[in-house]
Amino acid sequence: MAKTDLASGPRGGRDSGTRHSWIYWIAATVVLLAGFADLARGGETLAPILLVIGYCVLVPLAILR
Repeated sequence: MAKTDLASGPRGGRDSGTRHSWIYWIAATVVLLAGFADLARGGETLAPILLVIGYCVLVPLAILR
């Protein structure tokens, strides 16, 4: 019997999961940059909300997808 290489992942073409992962990473980056920009301007309400969404929701989603 021939051995199969399971670690190499699916063969041929791009994986659709890769595209979704990039979308999550881009969304996380945009939200975090907006949060830090608002924080630099002195934002006290929107900045923490954006940073929490970025770090606690979007970054974990990007890692898990």
